[in-house]
Amino acid sequence: MGTQQTKENKHPKQQTPTFLLELPLAVNQGQACRLRAHFEAARQLYNAILSEGNRRLRQMRSDAAWQAARAIPRTHKQERAAAFSALRQQYGFSEAALHEAVKGLRVGWIAEHIEAVLAQTLATRAYRALNRVCLGQARRVRFKSRGRGLSSIENKRNDTGLRFVLQQPEEGKAGFLLWKDEQLAALIDGKDPVVTHGLAQRIKYARLIRRPASSPRAQGADVTSSRYFVQLALEGTAYHKAKHPVGTDVVGLDVGPSTVAIVPRVAPARLEVLAEQLAPQEKQIRRLQRQMDRQRRAANLEHYDEQGRPKKRGKGSAPWKRSKGYEATRRRKASKERMLAAHRKSLHGRMVHEIVRVGNTIFTEKLSYKGWQKRYGKSVGLRAPGMFIDQLRRTGAAHGRHPARSSHPQHQTVTVLPWLRQDGEKAVVAAVSSVRLWRGASATRPLLRVSGGLPGSSRLHALVCPVRAVLGRCGCAPADSIRASCSTRERGAGLAPKLWYSQSRSASVSKSERTTTRASFSASARQAGSVDRTLGTPRA
Repeated sequence: MGTQQTKENKHPKQQTPTFLLELPLAVNQGQACRLRAHFEAARQLYNAILSEGNRRLRQMRSDAAWQAARAIPRTHKQERAAAFSALRQQYGFSEAALHEAVKGLRVGWIAEHIEAVLAQTLATRAYRALNRVCLGQARRVRFKSRGRGLSSIENKRNDTGLRFVLQQPEEGKAGFLLWKDEQLAALIDGKDPVVTHGLAQRIKYARLIRRPASSPRAQGADVTSSRYFVQLALEGTAYHKAKHPVGTDVVGLDVGPSTVAIVPRVAPARLEVLAEQLAPQEKQIRRLQRQMDRQRRAANLEHYDEQGRPKKRGKGSAPWKRSKGYEATRRRKASKERMLAAHRKSLHGRMVHEIVRVGNTIFTEKLSYKGWQKRYGKSVGLRAPGMFIDQLRRTGAAHGRHPARSSHPQHQTVTVLPWLRQDGEKAVVAAVSSVRLWRGASATRPLLRVSGGLPGSSRLHALVCPVRAVLGRCGCAPADSIRASCSTRERGAGLAPKLWYSQSRSASVSKSERTTTRASFSASARQAGSVDRTLGTPRA
């Protein structure tokens, strides 16, 4: 018998934690020109495999068996999964099938720029985009235009093709990114403990990234105003700085489009504005947008009619012209947006570390951030609550704890963190977050009231929205108060019988008048930490 292992005897590959380390690259003009050619070849190969996969997806969805598979009830999970799996195998719509298809597309001059392993990563990237359309998570795929191009390309391992090599300490301990005949030197700061810790780990694979700069005269930029970086996927956990300790408390978060309510178990609760110090510079960006519009019109007079309206463009119409002044203005606007995004990310990271410093167990709600984008687009675009939750999840994963989502079978009132704290001989309600889901036109809008027990006092103080038009346009009233300037209606409140409630008083108002709380029960009727009864909050 041979020594070759079968699939049954082969052990599955063990998954290890991974973190990223990014280093800037020193690239001269000749190397930048060749890198642009490599990126252009990768863009065309990506579009080709995306087109092939899109064709297979259309054929599969136009088959009558696809509709028959969709008609299978979702309760029959195995039968439904087998039907869709058979269709994917029949039409070759899978990651492995696209890996085989990319072999026939990587021919000619493209094969001189892109290796087989890099072509497989591009096929995987295209399959993930197409699979989102297949699962109904996206409407269509987006092809990479020549103007946009690809911003990154990565490998699957670090022993062939695009790879990062680190010299030995006796040789100078320098790092180089190798691709084809190029040897790109990485700028390594040996005094940075984060870099030192990262380079001591095993390198899984490398990723080359191209980012726009403010101008060709920027430090490290080429003639097309692009900088180049290498991202190393390293095995292990990221470096933990001593200035960021990890607490042991339990923290409840209720995130809104522009605010977050932080409710720890022991510490006092507070309501914070996401990225409060962010300065968007709306006037400067709007001036640059108007300047870009004037420059675009001056260079493309044939694309506008006598009234200044853009003409309808056909398939063979002339392309739009971009002057050098337009490109310079566009770079200035992009630079302002990029600095704004970097400042937002820094403020999010600061708040995340403040939360992790309090506790390592975090509870959040399952929210639709895409629905918020449709209804509160300007606020969500500026404060980015979804990005904040993603950063919190990554930071919690680095410390071994992920933010947990609270779930409840009811849809009207969800009590996220009901607990009692023993303060001496008298039990005081420490923190209660009662969340009511309000149905809107396109999103589920959570309005909340957070009541925190102040140290040494048993009186409940409802948090007040510090900024007008932040939570339900509440102004100076609590978010769940009936004094809000924007009228809201709880789900089902409009169906309340008029015999019980007058036309000016809805079911929400009567509910808010209930003053029964857990603190009002006798000491024998309640126990510390009990969650048997939903807590009520007094009317503001």
